[in-house]
Amino acid sequence: MSTVKYNVCLIDDDKVYQFTSKMILEATLLTSKISTFFNGQEAIDFFLAPENQEVDMLPDVIFLDINMPIMNGWNFLDSFEKIFHILPKKILIYVVSSSVDESDMERSKSFKSVTDYVIKPINKEKYRLLLSVLG
Repeated sequence: MSTVKYNVCLIDDDKVYQFTSKMILEATLLTSKISTFFNGQEAIDFFLAPENQEVDMLPDVIFLDINMPIMNGWNFLDSFEKIFHILPKKILIYVVSSSVDESDMERSKSFKSVTDYVIKPINKEKYRLLLSVLG
């Protein structure tokens, strides 16, 4: 029995968080490719590059941090909302933050492209659950 594997994108400036999240995601056995970016601008540049417009190159899901240098999560979402309709597949976005501020949770709901707001840290079972909505 083969398991469906997903392309995942982590956008977070914390190298330790990226490393541990990547290890946990790989342990779910539900990922085929994990792309990482340290800020929203790096990710937007990736999405705008013509060679990355192929379905296989794009992630199925994005785990997006809010607080980052250069381009934070909110600015990324502002930019992504202008381009997501031209991408050849639907991409789920989870805003991932250690913030339990109700205003951040509410703000995330104002973006059409955001699936949900998830509070860090995320364990293996939570990643499994979040990826299971793709299948």
